[in-house]
Amino acid sequence: MPSERIGVLGGTFDPVHIGHLILAEEARDQLGLAMVYFVPAGDPPHKRDRRLAPVDERLRMIELAIAGNPAFRASRIDADRPGPHYTLDMVRIFQQQLPPGGELYFLMGYDSLIELPHWHQPAELVAACRLVALTRYAVPLDWSYLESKLPGIRGRVTLLDMPELEIASHQIQARVQQEKTIRYLVPEEVREYIRAHELYAATR
Repeated sequence: MPSERIGVLGGTFDPVHIGHLILAEEARDQLGLAMVYFVPAGDPPHKRDRRLAPVDERLRMIELAIAGNPAFRASRIDADRPGPHYTLDMVRIFQQQLPPGGELYFLMGYDSLIELPHWHQPAELVAACRLVALTRYAVPLDWSYLESKLPGIRGRVTLLDMPELEIASHQIQARVQQEKTIRYLVPEEVREYIRAHELYAATR
C-alpha cells in the first residue's frame, strides 16, 4: 500500500489569494497528495516590521477560500502556539502527526527556495521533509550555490511546473487601500470578508 502524502503550505496569507490556491491544487494533483494544509504564521520572525491582520482573521479567510475543496484544510498549528514561528518547528509538529509511513511535502515559492540557506536551521528543514517549489522561468536557480550551503538539497527538492501568476498579498493590500478592485485576485468569499471587516483599509 503506498504511503500517504501530506502537503503543507505555510505563509502569512495576508490575505490568501488565488496564487496560493493554484499552487496547492497543482501540488495535490501532480504529487498525489491526500491532503494539503494551509498554515498561517502567527508570529513570522522575518516579517516583524510589518503589521499583519490578526491570525484568526487570516485563518477565517483561508477557511472561506478552501471551503469547496475536501482535500484542503486550514491549520492552527502556528496560531495556537507561542512565537516566533519557524518553519522547521511547524514541520516537526506535522511529522509527529503523520500516519505510519506517511510523507510530508513542504510547499514553497521559487523565491523562498533561493533564500532557503538564510532560513532558520535550513539543513534540518531539508532533512525533515520533501521540499516542493513552483518553477518560475524568469528566475535563475543556482544549484551549485544551494548545494554548497545545503549539501544534498537537490535530491530533496521537487520543482513543480505550474501556471505563473504574479500575485502577491501586499499588492492586494495596496489595492484595497487605494480602493481598487481585487475581484478575481482572491476568492469572492474572501473579497466579501475583506470588505465587510474593512481589512487593509487605509483608515483602519
